[in-house]
Amino acid sequence: MPRRGLVRRFVDFPLRRKLLLSFLAVIAFGGVITLIVGTRLEHRTIIDLAQAKVRHDLASAWMMYHERLNAIADVVRLSAAREFLEDALRTGRRDGLALKLDLIRQEYGLDVLTLTDGRGRVVVRSRRPETSGDDQSGDPFVERALAGQTVAGTQIVSGKELLKEGPDLFERAYFAFIPTPKAAERAGDHEENGMMLKAAAPVAGDEGGPYLGVLYGGILFNRNYELVDRIKEIVFKGEKYKGHDIGTATIFQGDLRISTNVLDDRENRAVGTRVSREVDEAVLRNGRSYIGRAFVVTAWYITAYEPIRDIDGRIVGMLYVGMLERPYIDLRNRVMATFAGLAGLCTLGLLGLLTIIARQITRPLAAMVEATDKIAQGDLSHRVEILQGDEIGQLAGSFNRMTDELSLAHKDLTEWGRTLERRVEERTRELRETEEQLIISEKLASLGKMAAGVAHEINNPLTSILINAHLLLERPGENEEDKETLTLIADETTRCATIVKGLLDFARQTPSKAAPTNINDIVDRTLQLLEKQAAVRNIRIERNLDRSLPPIEVDENKIQQVFSNLAINACEAMPEGGALVVSSRLSRDGTHIEIVFTDTGAGIPRENIPKLFDPFFTTKSFGTGLGLAVSYGIVRQRGGTILVRSEVGRGSVFTVRIPLAEPREERRAEETP
Repeated sequence: MPRRGLVRRFVDFPLRRKLLLSFLAVIAFGGVITLIVGTRLEHRTIIDLAQAKVRHDLASAWMMYHERLNAIADVVRLSAAREFLEDALRTGRRDGLALKLDLIRQEYGLDVLTLTDGRGRVVVRSRRPETSGDDQSGDPFVERALAGQTVAGTQIVSGKELLKEGPDLFERAYFAFIPTPKAAERAGDHEENGMMLKAAAPVAGDEGGPYLGVLYGGILFNRNYELVDRIKEIVFKGEKYKGHDIGTATIFQGDLRISTNVLDDRENRAVGTRVSREVDEAVLRNGRSYIGRAFVVTAWYITAYEPIRDIDGRIVGMLYVGMLERPYIDLRNRVMATFAGLAGLCTLGLLGLLTIIARQITRPLAAMVEATDKIAQGDLSHRVEILQGDEIGQLAGSFNRMTDELSLAHKDLTEWGRTLERRVEERTRELRETEEQLIISEKLASLGKMAAGVAHEINNPLTSILINAHLLLERPGENEEDKETLTLIADETTRCATIVKGLLDFARQTPSKAAPTNINDIVDRTLQLLEKQAAVRNIRIERNLDRSLPPIEVDENKIQQVFSNLAINACEAMPEGGALVVSSRLSRDGTHIEIVFTDTGAGIPRENIPKLFDPFFTTKSFGTGLGLAVSYGIVRQRGGTILVRSEVGRGSVFTVRIPLAEPREERRAEETP
């Protein structure tokens, strides 16, 4: 059937069938793509995890390899320091020497332990004492030991040298090559040389003199399975999969397996087999590590190979660890099978859900009726879902636009009401603040009238006291202590007169006589005047002043009056004694200097805090209630404020905040939280 005919038939299908077929096609396409991509990602993830593990396992294998090499080096070095070797080389007496060396060799599991003289000629072989006198000075281990080094490493030992140490070592090193799938071509059909972990150490003579000889020893890896089995046991914990060992380890001499726990198809150790061509190329020829998938004798493994080098840096073999690939492939298959099953179940569930959705889509008029009811009940957020472009869809669109316009109109009305309410609140707050300012102005006017009368009544007595104090100071014969007291009386009388004038100036809003002043000096002077009085009341005064504060433009006398009022109030709040701590600091934003008066007194009830700076307000049975009002006025005139924090029974904290620069507007004192 032509494509146009198929499309036409599909268009003519009922709406419900079209939806089901369309969604089914999308789900099927997406499911296939997801399954393919998921399989690849899952495979890559699992293999990457396996390769990371085998790389870590290879590092553990190297650690055990070097641990064994270091153990051999320690045995040889410590044995070379034994006195019987030095005596034998000095005196030439070799009775029992071979036996002693052989006991050491057997005790530490060595295959070779041989002593040479200072020219590198063999004195005695522990395994074959009868073979001696041959020259080993050309051996790189012996050569370096004669130079005073203790050296350890891996060495390829020729079959001829192995025969000198023992025929059994030669037999262990001999391998006839076993044909191996995927191995590279190699000349010859057997190997008779051996790979040995070897160490050599000098036998010292007189201090500063030549070395008497060299002791060297080692173990032959060929057909020695101790190290590879230890790696397998420690790294892979003997895990098996379907009867096969999951992990394996191998030591290669060149490309030949000489020590391994990889098994051939007869369940024997696969010694004599060879490595695959790609590993040979990467590791032996190019000196790189190989981490990846490789065919090992009979199966695919996830492997890690690294070259083994001799003490001259030449590649002589490889160290390998690997894990069967089959468990990871089976795990991948199980995961993907589970994923495919879940996808199938989800598809069936979606088909059922789509059937229900399709049935609902074919009944849009019912949705329109439901939407109308909701709008009538005030739910202006309800919308009709538009799923097609026919007349019903157009009707639904018009309905939604109408609902949107109603919703916007309702929102505008609500927002206007909120705006009106907010403006009323702002206006009310402004009126309240204006009223408070008028009240304060009236109180300050009353304070000004009172200040004029006080100044008239007090200035005359103060003048008399000041004159008499100066007359007493001029009398001869007065002792220094009396003079100091009279000077203090004169100074304080002068300051009282200044305070009275300052009160009058504050009430009349006269300009201050500001000058650059160190605020800490004013604090020190104020507290010095109060210390004796405080001590009588059992009050301890502490200073915590920041001496790095910059100078500030203030009227020194007025600010001292503020500090004095706050300190005196704090002392009066502690009738039973306590502590007054005065601190100075820079505010966090760096714009104000803060002087903090902290007492341990009775505290102030919360309802009284807003009235503290009102003129004539006081909770004491004495005083006029003007101290804090005057102090507040002085600080406010400077553009600062006084913050109060208090808790009944625990004390109060008064913070005087003075801006570093003269502000343009005055601020009101406020209560801190």
